[in-house]
Amino acid sequence: MTLQRVFVTMTVVALAFLAVPAATGQPIERRGPEETESRGLDAGGGEEAAEEEQVSRFDDQAFADQVILDDLIVDGSACVGFDCVNGESFGFDTIRLKENNLRIRFFDTSTSASFPSNDWQITVNDSTNGGANKFSIDDIDGGRTPFTIEAGAPSHSLYVDDGGRIGLGTSTPVVEVHLKDGDTPTVRLEQDGSSGFTAQTWDMAGNETNFFIRDVTNGSRLPLRIRPNAPSNSIYVDADGDIGMGTSSPEAPLDVARNGLVYMRLTNTETGGDDWQFATRQTGFALGSGELADGLIIRRIGADASPELRLTPDGALVLHNGAAPVGPVAGAMYFDGDTFCGYDGTTWHPLQAAGDQTCS
Repeated sequence: MTLQRVFVTMTVVALAFLAVPAATGQPIERRGPEETESRGLDAGGGEEAAEEEQVSRFDDQAFADQVILDDLIVDGSACVGFDCVNGESFGFDTIRLKENNLRIRFFDTSTSASFPSNDWQITVNDSTNGGANKFSIDDIDGGRTPFTIEAGAPSHSLYVDDGGRIGLGTSTPVVEVHLKDGDTPTVRLEQDGSSGFTAQTWDMAGNETNFFIRDVTNGSRLPLRIRPNAPSNSIYVDADGDIGMGTSSPEAPLDVARNGLVYMRLTNTETGGDDWQFATRQTGFALGSGELADGLIIRRIGADASPELRLTPDGALVLHNGAAPVGPVAGAMYFDGDTFCGYDGTTWHPLQAAGDQTCS
């Protein structure tokens, strides 16, 4: 082959390479606010408008867009981002995103009114100095971030098992929502006032001491507490509003049920206030003297356990046996051991026709 033929052949090959489009080396036009960007975004997060089209790096094949008009299969791993390097060590990574602003955008191009078209984005870390280290799912069209995980969150902060049970702090939830913590796991209910209602916050919590409801807004008061090992049906509200204490089948607005001694105590917490007790027991109620008294007992709690009033099972009314009450009112009665006496508002009078007629 002559030198002339060689020269002509090389010239033809070179011209052929220059004529090949982007996938074989010729740069393609692309848009973006900067030369290094492809398919750039405007200030509102949307793609640059067509009128802002610009041509960049037409002289550098390495920055040309590549359009692949077929399925793309990569037998290996892929790295995407400005900081990917030749010879990237992938380890077990199949896809790696590598640069200082990591985003995956889901851009739905649906135009029919009957089709959903909302755009979403996965965001990893804030782009601002001092921003949060976090993983978020952003509702781009709605301008909201409904889901975020901060770096350093404990393992199993949110765990959904194969039965649909949700674990908060546990990977083995045993009920629909299972909250686990080392010290007083708590659920907070906070009304923040954003809907025009007065702000109010409640906590529901439990520990080795008690289960309680806490009124956070009003001094963290505890209006309801339940101690561990409390009996079943300690408090039971029936469908008709009847309240059972110790029973799941109350037959009155307030039904107190217990085997043996059943009583209710009224405690006056004021200084010098009296405490009273209503009690009943089938086999008799032990008084301070050791006497067993059956029926319904009404007595004042104190050193003297004697009843002020007792109604026996056969209907007899037994009055207090002792000295005249202090500060009586009209209609008061008592039994001094010998005589039944009544008070008319001024003087005590005997109420019996025979026997001792003296009221002591």
